Amino acid sequence: MAKLKPIAFTVGIMLLIGAALCLYFSLRNLSSIRPASAYEDMGVHIFVPEEVYPVQRENHATGRQKRNHPTTTVYIVRYRSEDGSGYQYEYESGSVESTAQNILKTGDPIERRVLSISGEDDYITIDADETAQTYEARQKRTYWTIAGVSAAYLLVWLAVNGLLLYKRHKGM
Repeated sequence: MAKLKPIAFTVGIMLLIGAALCLYFSLRNLSSIRPASAYEDMGVHIFVPEEVYPVQRENHATGRQKRNHPTTTVYIVRYRSEDGSGYQYEYESGSVESTAQNILKTGDPIERRVLSISGEDDYITIDADETAQTYEARQKRTYWTIAGVSAAYLLVWLAVNGLLLYKRHKGM
C-alpha cells in the first residue's frame, strides 16, 4: 500500500496537468468557432475518389518505437466533385495502402455538403445530412464536453487534496 501512494500521487498530478491543458485548449477553441452565419451553404455535392497519395506524419508512439520510426506513412484518398465545380475532399484512410487503393478501385461516390466560408476564398466539407447550424452545434458540444470533464476532474482533485490536507493539519 505504501508503494502505491507515490504512484497514485504522480498519476494524479499528471492527470491534473492534462485536465488543465484540456480545459485551456477547449476554451480557446470554443472562442474560435465560427458562427453558422459565417458559412454559405453551397449544397450537397457528389465526390468520387480521384487519387491516393502518401503523407508523412509524426509517429505518436513512445520510447524505442518513436526513436526508430519518428514518422509514419498515412495514405490520403483525394475526392473531387463530380459536377466539375472544383471542390475536393481528402479522406485519411490510415497506414495501410491497400485500404486506400481499394477505396480508389471501387470508386464509390460519397455525398458531402460544401460550406463556403464568407469573406474568405476557402470552404469545408461536412456530412451531407449536416447543416452549418448542426456543424457549429457539434463543435460547441465537443469542446464544452471536454471543458466540463476537465473542470470536474480539477474540482474533484482540489476537493480530495484539500480534504487530505485538512485531515493532516487537524491530526486525524
